[in-house]
Amino acid sequence: MSDQPHGRHARTRVPIHPPIADRWSPRAFDPDAVVTPEQLIALLEAARWAATWGHRQPVRYIVGRRGDAAFTTLTGLLRRGNSYAHAAGALILVCADEGEDERTALYSAVDAGAAIANLSVEAVAEGLVVHPMAGFDVDGARAAFHLPDGVRPLAVVAVGALGDYAQVTPEIAERDGRPRERLPLEEIVLNWSGAWPSLGAGASQLAELGDDPVVE
Repeated sequence: MSDQPHGRHARTRVPIHPPIADRWSPRAFDPDAVVTPEQLIALLEAARWAATWGHRQPVRYIVGRRGDAAFTTLTGLLRRGNSYAHAAGALILVCADEGEDERTALYSAVDAGAAIANLSVEAVAEGLVVHPMAGFDVDGARAAFHLPDGVRPLAVVAVGALGDYAQVTPEIAERDGRPRERLPLEEIVLNWSGAWPSLGAGASQLAELGDDPVVE
């Protein structure tokens, strides 16, 4: 593959688990790569074992592999800006059983976010990439998959192998090539008495350990 974006490895103050640091959300998928059933099961198992409030386990999934009816339906539900995901090897619709009150609805969404996070990190460990998307027809998903009342579609997760950025539109190449950024810890940790190492210490320590800071 050519012209892949560089610098996708997260720059951290101290080393973190490599699959977390290597996780990002590309928009270029290899249209010929196959996501195996075993890989999908691994992603779903990782999602299943995410933390869950009150042990409710409210997260539900619709899984489509490229070429099957569920995949075709899901691609038809995506907004135009997410058409790049048609090249993914699989699409997973993540839903939440919101329960009977506002509190359970709130925490069902928290559980779904935790499940997507676990799934995304496991994808890196499997040599895959994922891109969660909110841009899809929610009501259409409810109707297409006959979802029960109270089960809310929240996101579609595209799963596949990283594609060739020489083959994508200039807009996608430019967007995915932008530097990865997050707010510094000083802006998001409201109260902590510890000292902050300089940003980048984690990246330099990882380099000393022999980790490649570039995601191929």
